[in-house]
Amino acid sequence: MNKNLNAILLVNKECGYTSRDVINILNKKFKTKKIGHTGTLDPIASGVLVVCIGKYTKLVSKITAYEKTYIAEIKLGIKTDTGDITGKVLKTKEFNVTKDKLKKTLKSFLGKQIQTVPKYSAVKVNGKKLYEYARNNEYVELPQREIEIKDIKLLEFNNDIIKFETTVSKGTYIRSLIEDICEKLNTVGTMKSLIRTKQGNFKIEDSFNLKEIENDKYKFIDIEKDLGYKVIEIDDDLSKKVLNGCKIELNSNESKVILKNKNEIIALYERDNMIYKPLVMLKTNE
Repeated sequence: MNKNLNAILLVNKECGYTSRDVINILNKKFKTKKIGHTGTLDPIASGVLVVCIGKYTKLVSKITAYEKTYIAEIKLGIKTDTGDITGKVLKTKEFNVTKDKLKKTLKSFLGKQIQTVPKYSAVKVNGKKLYEYARNNEYVELPQREIEIKDIKLLEFNNDIIKFETTVSKGTYIRSLIEDICEKLNTVGTMKSLIRTKQGNFKIEDSFNLKEIENDKYKFIDIEKDLGYKVIEIDDDLSKKVLNGCKIELNSNESKVILKNKNEIIALYERDNMIYKPLVMLKTNE
């Protein structure tokens, strides 16, 4: 087992794999079970899956909270049980959508709103995943949550296919957004495809597919350059406190910092009121 590997890897997940499939493959590749992803992508979806390895798994919840950008396709005129093209067709309906009406409708979704979680999702209610209720034809009240559509724009509109790009907050379900868009267009529709192109500062063009990773044609992100945290060089006295996991004072207003001593990263710290506390310890005195 590789206990010394601490890294962040950008995976370009392909359609047909679950996010769990990706983690299982990487467990074997890097000979460690300490790997976590930062935001599930359905099997039908592709794109950026940020993977944290080793001690950087402590960043999973932080990176999961980053806003995400997607390119999605809607197929108009059909509604499925899963909310995407792989599901069973429940309803068909004619549509009369103009490009102008479509642009106005998309724009109307900008901002904060309440969204209903789709029944085919991994969100748990009473300790049971929603898709388990759905597969067993059991009724369950679907939870709602506040989400934010930060940007949305039409890319293409041809016949019954709408292609759009959107940037959204954590917890936003594009399948639910698509159904809401279609309802406002007085029709029904389902998700035909979905690509996550960006998560925070992590972009799809900097990610690697599984074949590249298995053939060692990949590189981990540069923590100092790509994580977006300010790098602070500290002296030996302060380094001793950090290595002991102590809270410290810094002349900084940054929410999160990378601490280096003698050009070596020793820890990531986050601000807690007026002091800084450990977030990820890469070296200790133990």
